[in-house]
Amino acid sequence: MADVFVMGSINQDFVLKVERRPKPGETVTDAVLSTHNGGKGANQAAAAALLGASVAFLGRVGDDGFGGPLVEALRDKGVDTALVEEAPGASTGTAFITVTGDGENAITVAPGANRRLTPEDVDAARGAIGEAAVLVAQMEVPRETVARAVEVAGEVGTRVVLNLAPPFEIPRAVLEGLSVLVVNEHEAAFLLGERVEGVEGALAAAPGLVSLGPASAVVTVGADGAVFAEGGDADHVPAPEAEVVDTTGAGDAFVGALARKLARGASLGEAAAYAVRAGAAAVTREGAQGALPTPDVLEAL
Repeated sequence: MADVFVMGSINQDFVLKVERRPKPGETVTDAVLSTHNGGKGANQAAAAALLGASVAFLGRVGDDGFGGPLVEALRDKGVDTALVEEAPGASTGTAFITVTGDGENAITVAPGANRRLTPEDVDAARGAIGEAAVLVAQMEVPRETVARAVEVAGEVGTRVVLNLAPPFEIPRAVLEGLSVLVVNEHEAAFLLGERVEGVEGALAAAPGLVSLGPASAVVTVGADGAVFAEGGDADHVPAPEAEVVDTTGAGDAFVGALARKLARGASLGEAAAYAVRAGAAAVTREGAQGALPTPDVLEAL
């Protein structure tokens, strides 16, 4: 029985460290290449597990040789991968990440086998979903699969945390099935059709996000922490200062930590305060899964 059930993507990340990103038609040399385990789903599952949650994962990899080591790495972090299968004839999901000297990143994803996860796969995992306190999902798998997961979780009484990343239009019925909607400023702006910038923008936006249907909403605001709302009022949780090396895994560390706390009965405010510390810790190291913090790291912040 898992505290947290995560459904989502598994990717092989290829990270290029560059002084600056190329302009259209331009070639930039002297980049440094490294490879990392990634995928929003896998990262969030690993984040929750490393912080002490019992985690089960539902996902798909290809039969191209990349998938096996990625799944093994999740198991090594304590994630139950019994529901992860190879999709015949598919490539494992791949992400190409460009990181500049200030730690900011730009990401292009080739979904591959992640697109093979179906609503029927969710139905087959119904029992495991029902045993968990919280289901976590993102948008790197098909939208209809996410919608079915939200529906099944509602039927079996499991709370849903949806990280709407990357952002897509989703039906109000799906939004109404969420316990917590987690977005960054850009994703919040996508949903609301208006600019959302900084803490003040997030404080204004969060109640509007709740009005779309979810029971609560969280807007992450980078180094400034996060804003959360559970109705008409919004509150800000600041993040501790951290030396930024790579922001790639910060959002996933946040979501995994949030789910871990919520699964243990914490309030949204308590969970958000814990999660911003996890996100801050994750920017101090390179990569996504390799930068995820343990409880000892959070204690040191």
